[in-house]
Amino acid sequence: MPRVVRRSRSTLANQRQLDPSPRPLADLFFSRCTDTATYDPASLPPTTEGDQAGTNQCGTGNNDTSMCQNLYINNVQDFCLWGPQTTAEIGAVEQIVVSYCSFPGRGTRLFHNGTIISAHFVETPDFIQITGTGNFQDIHIAAGDAGGELDPHGADGAGNPHGGLVFTNRWTQGTSGLGQQIHEWTNFMSVSQYCIRACKPGPMAAAYCQHIYDVTGCAWNMPADYGEGFTECKGDS
Repeated sequence: MPRVVRRSRSTLANQRQLDPSPRPLADLFFSRCTDTATYDPASLPPTTEGDQAGTNQCGTGNNDTSMCQNLYINNVQDFCLWGPQTTAEIGAVEQIVVSYCSFPGRGTRLFHNGTIISAHFVETPDFIQITGTGNFQDIHIAAGDAGGELDPHGADGAGNPHGGLVFTNRWTQGTSGLGQQIHEWTNFMSVSQYCIRACKPGPMAAAYCQHIYDVTGCAWNMPADYGEGFTECKGDS
């Protein structure tokens, strides 16, 4: 990965204010339907939701046909994104996408050289996020695809993808030293731009990782740096 520039700032530039309106009934319903178990990344079952296309028991090898559906977001050099198994518009296959990662050893598919063009990692007291650009035809997103959203509360009450798990070691190493599961997260992907946010477990997690603006994309949901370079910084929520 290119050299990382670390900096600090007092506020997350242009951060949108939280929507004070009540959560939609549909959002509350999907929260109840989604698997709420908490998993240790060192001890995962083969699957965690019904009708799951892939697996959570991924081993340590990496290959371009992996069906692993575990995603990690730790820092600007160690993160994953969701992508199609084979070439498709991501909105058409959101229930069955798989994990593509920058770091080996977790049984996922890996980004190729040149897949990630820029990455900007921000840590706040309530969430972490990475934003940037890439050549995502490398991870099978169809040319010209304006994008779609992945989150743990899909339209059918299961996650998109079904059985997709997200982990981070940013706030705690967890019982195994590999981090903790994050229950509230969101990832927008297009053929050339991405943004992913994982919200710290707590009473504000659902508010900071909302899933109701799925057609508005990265610029609205995660206003941040999408320019050149690789940076890591801290900000306010």
